Parts: sequence; C-alpha cells; structure tokens
Amino acid sequence: MDLFERIAGILLPVLFIVLLGYLYGRRHKPDLQVVNQLSINVLAPALVFSALASKDFDLLATRWLLLGGLVVVLGSGLIAWIVARLLRIDVRTFIPPMMFNNCGNMGLPLAVLAFGPTGLAPAVAMFIVSNALHFTVGTAIVSGKVNWRAAFLSPVILATIAGCIVSLLHWPVPRFVQLPMEMLGQAAIPLMLFALGNRMTAVSSKGWHVGVLGAVVCPVAGLLAAWPLVMLLPLSDMERGLLFLFAALPPAVLNYMVAEQYQQQPELVASIVLIGNIAALLFVPLGLYLAL
Repeated sequence: MDLFERIAGILLPVLFIVLLGYLYGRRHKPDLQVVNQLSINVLAPALVFSALASKDFDLLATRWLLLGGLVVVLGSGLIAWIVARLLRIDVRTFIPPMMFNNCGNMGLPLAVLAFGPTGLAPAVAMFIVSNALHFTVGTAIVSGKVNWRAAFLSPVILATIAGCIVSLLHWPVPRFVQLPMEMLGQAAIPLMLFALGNRMTAVSSKGWHVGVLGAVVCPVAGLLAAWPLVMLLPLSDMERGLLFLFAALPPAVLNYMVAEQYQQQPELVASIVLIGNIAALLFVPLGLYLAL
C-alpha cells in the first residue's frame, strides 16, 4: 500500500496539471504559440543549463545512464521497425513516436517527484540525448534529411553545450547567474505539462487501431530495451529507476508536430500520441513500480 500511495502521489499531480491544461484548452481554445516559443527558446534552455551546471551534477559520473538512454531510444526504434515491417505500417510514420517519448513534459516532473531534486539533472541529461536524436535521426527518418545547422543552433542544444562545458571543467557559476536560471527552469516544468494538456485537444483519434498498437509498443519496447541495461551497466539505484521511468513514458507530442511539418501521415501520428498518453495511466505506474 505504501508503494501504491507513493506512485499515486507522484503521478496524480502531473496528471492534474495535464488535465487542467486539456480542460482549459477545450473551453477557451487559447493560442499558446507564444507560450510554447517561450518554453522552447527561454525556459527549457534555462532548465537544461541550470541542471547541467549545478555543482551537485557530475556529467562524467552520469555517462552510463546517458548510454542507457541512448540504447533505449535506438533499441525502441529497432523493435518498432520490426513491428512496422511485420504489420506493413509505414516505418516513417510509426518508428519516431516509438523512439522519442515524453521525457520532457512528463518525464522531468515525474523524475523530480519520484527522486527529489537530485533526480532532475540526470533526467535532464537523458532528455537532452533524446532531444538531440529527435532533431537529427528522427527528422532524417521522417523527412529523409537533416538540417544540421538548425539542430545544433537551437537554444536547447546551445544551453546543453554551455552546461556540459561548465560541468566538465567544474567552473563555478556565479549565484546571480545560476539563481535566475533555476527560477526560469522551475517555471518550465508546470508550463510544459499545462501546454501538453492543451496540445492534446488538437490531436485526433482517427486511425485508432494504429494508435492502440503504438500505445502498447512504445512503453513495452522501451522497457524491453531497458531491462538488460539495468543488469549490465554499473548504474546506481536512482539511475536504474530513472532509466525504467524513461523507458515507460508515452510518445512525445513533438512527434505529431514533426509529422505535421513534413506531412508524414500526421493524423496517424496524432492518434498514436493521443492514445499513447491515455495508455500512460497504465504503463507509467508500471515504470514507477520498477523504478521504486
């Protein structure tokens, strides 16, 4: 019962903010374009930099967790490729949502609630790995090409590079710089959850059969990829938990936005995202159970 209460205490606050964003979006239909741009260009980079530059975070010490996150993303893609070929589903539509999960909007707050403030920086590091792969490998899968200049000049990537340099060289960041970065970063997490709920009002349930399949394959493939890693890699207890949590997350809403940009069956990707995030009510508690 204690474990169940702990999982509920972690998951329910996240779901409450997502639901609030969804209900507000259904009623008022706000245009959150400016808010989303603010999150992408200011708040998320501040969160990334403050986490990586924190004196409590050691990038080199997290190398095995980062390797695990990389293998989970690529392993999920391999499993999804097999499923897509067997069922004759367009791999460019199906594979990216299986590889790139909601490790930002949902994963970061869950990591903080499950493991406390010390869980944020390594969770951010895995988010960076997934995000970097999404804008390179993921874009290449969907569109057949990569805009390297846009990918590496994005604010999140630039913040990542700066944070990694500070962490590796152990440069002390002045308090008057670190504190506002932390404050902006703290604002990013609830805002991303609220925006996620609002974004869910725009996606469709058309192609629900592919959506149901994706909702199952995404977390199952992630957990299958993560299972041998937690036994083979020299991870701490918290890192094992973070990897299981990362693996169990549903498809990211960003997959729908990328598919829409390149007109790669966005209605099917929307269905995968929508139903996948609903199915998170089952799979995320499983991930938390394994993590805790």
